[in-house]
Amino acid sequence: MFSLLSDKLDDTFRKLRGLSKISESNIADAMREIRMALLDADVEYSVAREFIAHVKEQAMGVAVLKTVKPGEQIVKIFRDQLAELLGGEAAELNLTPPGRILVVGLNGAGKTTTSAKLARRLKAEGHKPLLVACDLIRPAAIDQLATLADQIDVPVYTPSASEKDVIRVAKDALKWAKGQEHDVIIFDTAGRQEVDEDLVDELRKLARYLEPQEALLVADAATGQQAVRVAQTFDNAVGLTGIILTKLDGDARGGAALSMRAVTGKPIKYVGEGEKLDMFGPFVPVRMADRILGMGDIVGLVEKAAEKIDQESAMKSMGRMMSGEFNFNDFLSQMRMMQSLGPLEGLLGLLPGFSKLKKQLPEGALDPKKMKRMEAIVLSMTPAERANYKLLIPSRRRRIAKGSGVSEIEVNRFIKNFKQMKEMMGGKGKMGGLMKAMGKMNGGGMPPMPEGGEMPDLSSLMGGAGGAGMPDLSSLMGGGGKKPKGPGLSSMGGFGGLFRRR
Repeated sequence: MFSLLSDKLDDTFRKLRGLSKISESNIADAMREIRMALLDADVEYSVAREFIAHVKEQAMGVAVLKTVKPGEQIVKIFRDQLAELLGGEAAELNLTPPGRILVVGLNGAGKTTTSAKLARRLKAEGHKPLLVACDLIRPAAIDQLATLADQIDVPVYTPSASEKDVIRVAKDALKWAKGQEHDVIIFDTAGRQEVDEDLVDELRKLARYLEPQEALLVADAATGQQAVRVAQTFDNAVGLTGIILTKLDGDARGGAALSMRAVTGKPIKYVGEGEKLDMFGPFVPVRMADRILGMGDIVGLVEKAAEKIDQESAMKSMGRMMSGEFNFNDFLSQMRMMQSLGPLEGLLGLLPGFSKLKKQLPEGALDPKKMKRMEAIVLSMTPAERANYKLLIPSRRRRIAKGSGVSEIEVNRFIKNFKQMKEMMGGKGKMGGLMKAMGKMNGGGMPPMPEGGEMPDLSSLMGGAGGAGMPDLSSLMGGGGKKPKGPGLSSMGGFGGLFRRR
């Protein structure tokens, strides 16, 4: 989402870091570049101007200019101010009984799907949500919510297709809810345009009747500066308590996320980063600031992994890699585990420095179709072949190529890379030693968290030395970059090396 902004900010900060001495002139030039980058990203003009003024004021301080590394100090100031602009602290939902949540927004913003995502999230947190279909405008909206509710196993109230009175639907839904065990009710409303005063007035009446504890605006992150005006319109109508940004996985400029909190004063509470119902989570301003600045979101990555990955199964695969027993069945298991975390590009985007390394990757290296092709190759093997790659003589490889719909050359390359990866993981060299060291940590898991609660320094695992940075990912995803100084991320995922080109 913020790739263009991240790239421009990275260029500016690289110039500052390279200066041995910072002057008022240097800072003025940098702030001018940053302001233009924010405006290009669709940040509202007054927000960008005020933000730059705050950063410049602090960056011009004597304490900054006289430090040993003033460039680094300015980056920190920018990061802190950016987190403050995005809301400072993460904002939680108010679920005080009766726990009513009104979901509003424009047509096409994704309200119905978001309502289901929110219900799924609350259920996972131990709540007992109910869904109510109040979209009487869009055909099939009621059926869509019912289908989604069935997928997440949450009770839903659906009015008849002929119903046109949204207040009557709300009354009937509240009566129905009395017979359901619940502690929160989510009302999915019809999408409407901000200029449609009749529909906005209907929404105003619904909010007055329900008196919801939360009125959440679902806003498409790609709508740009229009999203700010939309938020103001809905705030006047229902009294917004928060915002949910959707489609944060898109390639839009993302300025709405930086503008809406500042202009409306309403916190961004959740974000959606994909179509699947589990691609939804709380909005944490500091983490988002880090992502915009290319610092990644390791905590978010760990949270995703903890939710999706079967730790016992993962550790078994790790043990098999260390012992040299890793086979295509293990590979298939690991690949599906990775796929469950979401699109590969989004997942790697949570790693520090990935925005820079991504430029070194060959075109299409992160294409999810590559994983599908590898999966097809493995699924075309017999159980015996998956357990022992040495059985894959030329005639069997030709059969696998036909069965998977790929060329024999691609099958040969895949098997060759698998063999090299297997030898590298279980060998006595640097990579094999790394795998064994990882297996010993904390009983076979991650290093224990220090008392301060911060993430441990993993640079030694990644081939660096005390913060030497991330390895070059190009070797994992298809070549084309410089040779990495240390082991690649294939040591973490097990199958990264199979993306290489030969």
